[in-house]
Parts: sequence; C-alpha cells; structure tokens
Amino acid sequence: MTAPDRERRAASSAAAAAGAQIQRRRRQRGMSQAELARRTGLSKATLSQLEAGAGNPTIDTLDAIAVALSIPLTDLLTRDASPDTVHLAATAASDEGPTRELLRRISGGHSLELWRLRLPAQTSVDGVPHAPGTIEHLLVASGRLVAGPTEDPRSLDAGDLLAFAGDAPHAYRTDDVPADVTVVIASPAIG
Repeated sequence: MTAPDRERRAASSAAAAAGAQIQRRRRQRGMSQAELARRTGLSKATLSQLEAGAGNPTIDTLDAIAVALSIPLTDLLTRDASPDTVHLAATAASDEGPTRELLRRISGGHSLELWRLRLPAQTSVDGVPHAPGTIEHLLVASGRLVAGPTEDPRSLDAGDLLAFAGDAPHAYRTDDVPADVTVVIASPAIG
C-alpha cells in the first residue's frame, strides 16, 4: 500500500468516525438533519454527506456542528464511542525503555485519556507539557518513582496517587525499581 493510499484510508476512517458521531449526537437530541443544517449554515446535502462519512470536514465545519449540538468539538473526533464493554488484555513491558500505551480516550465535556506507563529501573523521561488547563493523574500500580512538576517532584510508591498541572514541564524517574503507572490525562473541552 502506498503512502497516499494509507493517508486516504486514514482520512476516510476519520471522516467516517466523525460522521457517525455527528449522526449519533444529532439523533440523541431529537434533531433533524434539516434543523442541524439550519443551525450550522450547512446545506442538508452537505450534512447528509458528512454523516455518511463521505465528506472531508474542516475543523471550522466540525466546530460549527459541535456548537449547534452543544457538545465539545473533541466529542466529534472520538472514534471509540461504543457503549459496549471494553476489555484490553495485558501486554508485556519492554526491558529496553519506557512502554506507553493509550488504553482509552473518553469524551463528554472534556477529554480523558487513560494511559499505562511502564518504566524500567534507572529510567528518566521528560513529560511534554499538554494544553493549558490539563491535569495529569498518576496512580502507581507497582514499583516506585519520582514524578510530577519539574519544579516540585514527588516520591511515589505502589498505591500512591498524584495529580498535577500537566501544562507545565514535568518528569518521571525510577531508581533501582521499575514502575507500572496508570496515567489519566484530563484536558479541557475545546470550544
């Protein structure tokens, strides 16, 4: 598969996911396509095409739809909105370096990402500051580490929870014991 084919497939997958969210949220509100089209200034044909996943909406178009539906823009960009039970089997950690896994993205007024961070012994990682207003939560499943804002790091043991402003420089560091940490990143709603 060529790079353009992969990009086209990814774009259509993203458009289909956004279209499904638009339709789902519109129906939840008991709103017709004609009413949503009127509120957004889009034609009904354009809206129908977007809901079918056949369009390629701009951020401005998605933002207008999100405003009309009274939801955060991020809710339209969520691919995993299934109410079904989700079971993710455990995976092995790498001994070579940190292992990061996005476990789940949860929307609904704000954006939540649930990550697993596994750090081998003697590992140091600088966290990238997130969007303004983001709060990062760490729950240590096993091991120990020093983590948090670069200016105010904290020592954490298994079972400890730490929440801090994720929009500032932060870091994670293990000593002679590896750590398995659940990280929840809560970002403010867009719009």
